[in-house]
Amino acid sequence: MTANTPTNLNPDIEAERLNQEATASSLTEEQYQRKMQRRKEVQQKRVAQASQEKGLIIVNTGNGKGKTTAALGMVLRSLGHGYKVAVIQFIKGAWEPAEKAVLSHWKDQLTFHAMGEGFTWETQNRDRDIQKANEAWETALNYIRNPDFRLVLLDEVNVAIKLGFLNVDKVLAGIAQKPSDSHVILTGRGAPAALIECADLVTEMTLVKHPFREQGVKAQPGIEF
Repeated sequence: MTANTPTNLNPDIEAERLNQEATASSLTEEQYQRKMQRRKEVQQKRVAQASQEKGLIIVNTGNGKGKTTAALGMVLRSLGHGYKVAVIQFIKGAWEPAEKAVLSHWKDQLTFHAMGEGFTWETQNRDRDIQKANEAWETALNYIRNPDFRLVLLDEVNVAIKLGFLNVDKVLAGIAQKPSDSHVILTGRGAPAALIECADLVTEMTLVKHPFREQGVKAQPGIEF
């Protein structure tokens, strides 16, 4: 560190500063190594400070693509550790065949329910949509409360809340009943502020470009399904 660099920086701020400084083309090899050594020390300090263990409420929202895909990555990790996982799918009519084929390899650990009947422009029946969303929620609640399930994914539940099919206070009260070491993921655009405030981890997918909107490219296997 230089003489002008404060020694009491927040570790997150200092880590970002060191990352930026290390990109300078004017650094000598010795200077670069010193910065990386300090970066290592900062990282070790950050890790040492993170000593708490707890189950997380995770929200994936935003208009960009990848909310469910990111959640499925966590599902696979949990399955890889031998944990039991439940997936409840709101709104959408069914799991895509490719996802279902892959996840079927963990049939002893994974339980999933595709309980929607399609998007609102397909169903065209608000009362029926409300009924199905609440049925899905009651099913989800059984797994959220169950200590045998380490991870519960509520796919597109944010959309059900946004459309008024589910009451956000009801959802918040439900996820508050989860065991202390289990995780709940809630996906879908339009997550309400109360849910974001309650969550431990929130990721917003930002749409920058999309081939369907800009180029008229249709959904493709391996990308959308």
